[in-house]
Amino acid sequence: MKSSAKNISLTSLDDLFSTEESRIDNNREKVCEIPLTELFPFKDHPFKVIDNQEMFDTAESIKEYGVLVPAIVRPRIEGGYELIAGHRRKRACEIAGLETMPVIIRNLDDAAATIIMVDSNLQRDSILPSERAFAFKMKLEAIKRQGSRTDLTSVQVGQKLNAKSARETVAKEAGASAVQVQRFIRLTELIPALLEMVDQKKIAFNPAVELSYLKKEEQENLIEIIEMEQSTPSLSQAQRLKKLSAEGKCSFEGIYAIMSEEKKAALNKVTLTGEKIQKYFPKNYTPQQMEATIIKLLESWHKKRTHQQER
Repeated sequence: MKSSAKNISLTSLDDLFSTEESRIDNNREKVCEIPLTELFPFKDHPFKVIDNQEMFDTAESIKEYGVLVPAIVRPRIEGGYELIAGHRRKRACEIAGLETMPVIIRNLDDAAATIIMVDSNLQRDSILPSERAFAFKMKLEAIKRQGSRTDLTSVQVGQKLNAKSARETVAKEAGASAVQVQRFIRLTELIPALLEMVDQKKIAFNPAVELSYLKKEEQENLIEIIEMEQSTPSLSQAQRLKKLSAEGKCSFEGIYAIMSEEKKAALNKVTLTGEKIQKYFPKNYTPQQMEATIIKLLESWHKKRTHQQER
């Protein structure tokens, strides 16, 4: 009978003498100080890191108290670590003159890392429409990828996706509706110049969604016409441009006709501000009383003019 000794595995001395407490400690996440030069931004990170007053205030706080919340990173194949959460903190550390930053190192796949990156940034108070748009899109794609995997963690996500679509999952976790999420994602179809105008509030959100259905060349023509006319599309204009594009008729001339037509119509509007007419009324007159008086005077003027024309 052959010996089966070769199938016997011996427990190492370290395992024999290690305590349960030490084993738990080995599996516990630890905070490490990593040089800033070894921290790299997340690929296609959609959130802007801007040197504004809020950033300078954060840097001052770090100078005084240090980084209170460690960043989350994952190892890079090329060396160093990829930032998942903590891009703004890293920049604040640079401004504060620090050389290292406290981080938690996690081994995460692309989908899990993307979800953490998006969720950690969506907690901020001020987020640009473009940031939210690309963040929703990235998270949606990440959840879809997770749902197609078969490991234990992802099975749970996959089961969730059987009951709800990935878009509804993103919406629920963001405190929004599935329609809102889809409309934000539509903004990613805008060319950079138009998307920048949305961030700057030169183009409102609803018209921007309609404009996202225009082809890239049509959007570029629109930008040129916006610069020529010094006016941006209203919701009505954007809807008409979308319809024109769907019909294959959204030429440069067609876009210009819609933009200039609306502008000419606006010239026919008459706006009377309180500052212009206040001097003609008693000080105690309300806006409603002033409006009623103006209407009566206009009716009287119209009757008199009509009577003169009939003579």
